Amino acid sequence: MAEKITTSADGVLNVPDNPIIPFIEGDGIGVDIWPASKLVLDAAAKKYGKTIEWKEVLAGQKAFDETGDWLPEQTVTDFRDYLIGIKGPLTTPIGGGFRSLNVALRQILDLYVCLRPVRWFQGVPSPIKNPELVDMVIFRENTEDVYAGLEVEAGTPDAEKLREFLKVSFDWNIPEMSAIGIKPISKGGSERLIRAALKYAIDHDRPSVTLVHKGNIQKFTEGAFIKWGYELVRNEFADVAVGWDDCNGKPGSKLLVRDIIADIAFQQTLTRPKEFDVIATMNLNGDYLSDALAAQVGGIGIAPGANINYVTGHGIFEATHGTAPKYAGQDKVNPGSLLLSGVLMFEHLGWTDAANDIVTALEATISEKIVTYDFARLMEGATEVKCSEFASAIVDRL
Repeated sequence: MAEKITTSADGVLNVPDNPIIPFIEGDGIGVDIWPASKLVLDAAAKKYGKTIEWKEVLAGQKAFDETGDWLPEQTVTDFRDYLIGIKGPLTTPIGGGFRSLNVALRQILDLYVCLRPVRWFQGVPSPIKNPELVDMVIFRENTEDVYAGLEVEAGTPDAEKLREFLKVSFDWNIPEMSAIGIKPISKGGSERLIRAALKYAIDHDRPSVTLVHKGNIQKFTEGAFIKWGYELVRNEFADVAVGWDDCNGKPGSKLLVRDIIADIAFQQTLTRPKEFDVIATMNLNGDYLSDALAAQVGGIGIAPGANINYVTGHGIFEATHGTAPKYAGQDKVNPGSLLLSGVLMFEHLGWTDAANDIVTALEATISEKIVTYDFARLMEGATEVKCSEFASAIVDRL
């Protein structure tokens, strides 16, 4: 009989061999990539005596069509109760409702870490000469920054009220007909994100954590992020980690923590990728940087992602791309992003052997040039296959 995943008081998961895991199929190409991903995940789990009972929950267009609600409360309840879930891409409602269903789920469940590993898989076409040098893990803060949605529309009474308040209280001269947004960066939010990145680096024997910021300009928001980060290292991790200025860049056997300005980070992750291991950054920087890095190793079509609360144990693993509705139902697109997010989920559950097997089989399939159309058009002598056929080829190589 299938069982719920539970968690101990410190957020450690207790995972049965037959867990119940909620899933959202996803809008658009979700109808293609979810069955393909599920096929591989189930086959890999079965090798090790594991069986997943998949529980469908609704969000997005399918939820709206069936319930009249873009994000039913029952879906949130199920994700909260079952702790771990996986989802395909979701349509963002137009003209009202949620700004983003993805952001809504992250904020409602307080999934404060957006985890985005970026590495090259053998055989994947890349626009750079040495994609194998790219091996980074991004910890993007998920709940604050401009994504908090604290903004007012230009020309509205609220905007004028706020503009006048800022003039009177702070002598800030904001032009008329300005849209105004608030960028919250809190000490608690910054610390828990950076703490998670440091623990990950230590647990996975990564040599460095880089704090990416624009603190030279945004001194009291992004500047505070790096200040709080270095204080956290000194206060909680001094026995295993050290900041750059505290060791002159020579950490010895300790984890090195350094910082870099965001625009320079974009340049150096391209020109000197071997210098970057774990990256911790705020919401907007992390959004830009994770997609830019994914482009170096094959694009977001095979980029995995996870949204995790390491304190409560909750996590939702998701495809990082959009719904691509013009391809929906054509059994054409690459399921790699959702499948590799499932690999992340297996790793999070402690099913590392099954996760590693999927990666090995995926690389073997691509190395044999058995690929979906997106890769086939970039490879000479490729055998172009359907989404479902690509999944079956991976299963054959497990």
